[in-house]
Amino acid sequence: MNNTTILKSLCMGVALAASLSAPTFAQAKPGLGPQQRTEAHFRTIRAQPPELWAFLKDMPKGGDLHSHLSGAIYAESMIGWAVEDGLCVDPKTLTVVKPPCDPTLGQVAAKDAQLDGVLYRRLIDAWSMRNAATSGLSGHDQFFDSFGKFGLSNKSRTGDMLAEVAARASAGQVSYLELMLTPGGSGVGKVAAKAQWNDDFGTMRAAMLEGGMPAAAQAATDELKRANARKAEILRCGTPQAAPGCAVTVRYLYQVLRGLPKEIVFAQMLAGFELASRADTQVVGLNLVMPEDALVPMRDFSLHMRLLDYLHSVYPKVQVTLHAGELVPGLVPPEGLRFHIRESIALGHASRIGHGVAVMQEDDAVGLLKTMARNKVMVEICLTSNTGILGVSGAQHPLSAYLKYGVPTALATDDEGVSRSEMTHEYVKAVQEQNVSYRQLKTMARNSLHFAFVEGAPLWKDVDRLSAAPACAGSRPGATKTTARCQTHLEQSPKARLQWQLESALTAFERKF
Repeated sequence: MNNTTILKSLCMGVALAASLSAPTFAQAKPGLGPQQRTEAHFRTIRAQPPELWAFLKDMPKGGDLHSHLSGAIYAESMIGWAVEDGLCVDPKTLTVVKPPCDPTLGQVAAKDAQLDGVLYRRLIDAWSMRNAATSGLSGHDQFFDSFGKFGLSNKSRTGDMLAEVAARASAGQVSYLELMLTPGGSGVGKVAAKAQWNDDFGTMRAAMLEGGMPAAAQAATDELKRANARKAEILRCGTPQAAPGCAVTVRYLYQVLRGLPKEIVFAQMLAGFELASRADTQVVGLNLVMPEDALVPMRDFSLHMRLLDYLHSVYPKVQVTLHAGELVPGLVPPEGLRFHIRESIALGHASRIGHGVAVMQEDDAVGLLKTMARNKVMVEICLTSNTGILGVSGAQHPLSAYLKYGVPTALATDDEGVSRSEMTHEYVKAVQEQNVSYRQLKTMARNSLHFAFVEGAPLWKDVDRLSAAPACAGSRPGATKTTARCQTHLEQSPKARLQWQLESALTAFERKF
């Protein structure tokens, strides 16, 4: 199967349904309504995996707020790109290398590796979590080691990657993506090298702004524009033959590589804040990535939070979500489990937390959960990733604690290509392993858009009570006509528009039962 065939198969997924009409926000139907009938059907199939999968595949899911673009790509696509780009493969290390292929080192052309059935499947296993149990490595090491093997295959393929994830999202009834990537990384690195580290953060920021950061930010902006254009070309967006993936709204989170030297970490943070402050980038926030348990992220964790605290004071409108608590006892010393989530919120100004697996190992865990619930700090729950990397699943996962204390949550894929997953699988896993109900799934889908960083005022004044914003109170999502005030609100707010579309799609979905 070549890359074109893979993409075509993804594009065949059903686009989000548009409903003809829907009940008003305050209206309640007598008797057994669509939601009650859907819940009843859900209860009859939740113990029947094939039927549950089909049900959840068709269910509108809102957004995926935690997705690393490079990790979202399946190995089959990257092997295809390596073939197209004339790259080589080292069968010993299962790593992509630049041409010319050196036969004395055993290197072979990627096109030959693709046609060698044994080598082909070894590459897929090495570049993903497929058959991870037989790799001889822990799930943690198998996962993180894979990126160094396939990195060269997608280095110039950002637009192709965007097309793949948008197509897959559409097929899985996901309407919004926040994708993590680091555009213009080399230029930002040069700015950091020129300015060097300074304990005075303000002085260091000034040196970087004077030392080329505006040009590096513009280069990153241009890189994203080229990638968006390539995605549109592949999916034929704007033409009568446009693929369903064109309808998926995409925004970006600038990912900071927290395992790098501290001056580069600061420079990448600054680049993220600068880009998210511009109106022409589609960058809506930033995140810190790389293994949380590694030497530098553990050693410099509090320093990184202080850097974010400073930059937040300069750019208070830029939104932050942070990987925190992607840890388990034994992976790091006990002291490293006690404060990462709390400090990410208090100093790092994170309004969302990615993973949060170690929340119950934090000091005053219950107090932290209550604070997160009160302040509406949402947690991006990545079940497949947590199982594969940390070995945490079922009752060992803290999702039930988050739900118990009223902390908002949403399901996310993390690295669906490397993990061999996608959003439907996350929903299935939530039902089968976490005993999540249909209504809780709906709440998570709604949370994924309400707490998204996409621009605009939300549709909901209170998403927990489904109380609409005044502009749209009493209006009907999906109706052919609505009030002029609500229409203006939807036209001016991409977030409200996505939420409106989700309600329409959920209504259409529930009418099937």
